Amino acid sequence: MKHGKKYAEAAKLVDRMVQYDTAEAIALVKKTATAKFDETIEVHIKTGCDGRHAEQQVRGAVVLPNGTGKTVRVLVFAKGDKVAEAEAAGADHVGGEELIPRIQNDGWLDFDVVVATPDMMGVVGRLGKVLGPKGLMPNPKAGTVTMDVTKAVNDIKAGKIEYRLDKANIIHVPVGKASFDEAKIQENFDALMEAIVKAKPSALKGQYLRSITLATTMGPGVKVNTAKY
Repeated sequence: MKHGKKYAEAAKLVDRMVQYDTAEAIALVKKTATAKFDETIEVHIKTGCDGRHAEQQVRGAVVLPNGTGKTVRVLVFAKGDKVAEAEAAGADHVGGEELIPRIQNDGWLDFDVVVATPDMMGVVGRLGKVLGPKGLMPNPKAGTVTMDVTKAVNDIKAGKIEYRLDKANIIHVPVGKASFDEAKIQENFDALMEAIVKAKPSALKGQYLRSITLATTMGPGVKVNTAKY
């Protein structure tokens, strides 16, 4: 993959052989953010898990203390008095059965997170083929299947993110924007790592966290020292 001049300049600042301590890595990542837009800072965590085994799955959610810097659009599937509750909590879209054809046939996907009350999962299940591949399917482990829609919506709007293994057993999550100051990124990173360490599957033998890399949307990866985790 050919990279542009800006990427090449930024890459010169990073020693690929070094695992930096977190504060150094964050400072470096901010330095390498040279795009004209406010780049997202992401963490990529390579694990020793084998996600093909259910007992080695890593999945959950964590509220980042300083949010992600992104406005998150929330869709809530609910009925009865839960509809008004979701609207009052600030959900961007609330509905039920009538939303199925919009999503299935019209390709409507103007939302980033889907929350559902348990009694709506039969309806939402019909959207599995659309929502599943996009990682939008509500899940009890992530707190997106719940009767407490107020808490779910508030947490998501406050900066709650989901983490899960991809097919290569790597976790990819945002921890803020390049415009955030270093202390805010550090707090978000610490909150994320605490949750990931707690989520270590008891069935896992061997090393859990193989590598941790911080990178901006357009910038080079900066390796973080895994020793403390």
